[in-house]
Amino acid sequence: MRELKSIEEFQVEKNKGKTIFFFTADWCGDCVYIKPVMPEIEAAHPDFTFIQVDRDEFIDLCGELSIMGIPSFVAFENGKETGRFVNKDRKTQAEIESFIKNLA
Repeated sequence: MRELKSIEEFQVEKNKGKTIFFFTADWCGDCVYIKPVMPEIEAAHPDFTFIQVDRDEFIDLCGELSIMGIPSFVAFENGKETGRFVNKDRKTQAEIESFIKNLA
């Protein structure tokens, strides 16, 4: 999974097909917990582009999107938000898979 490098990249990527932004931080224990299964989740959903967003680096973007807790996921399709799994709770692989499945 590649990492978001700029706000401009966010604007481009959210408008390109199906994209899921994974908001995270190195210091977040719940993020560290889920990161090892993210490659498996990503591989199971090849119709989505997954992009990791460092919450600390993009704090203004998090504010704009009302990302108040991490890890969190926000999905876009061709510029339109199609779903979000946003809270401060630890997320399991099954919960993330269910979120993605319900986007279809």
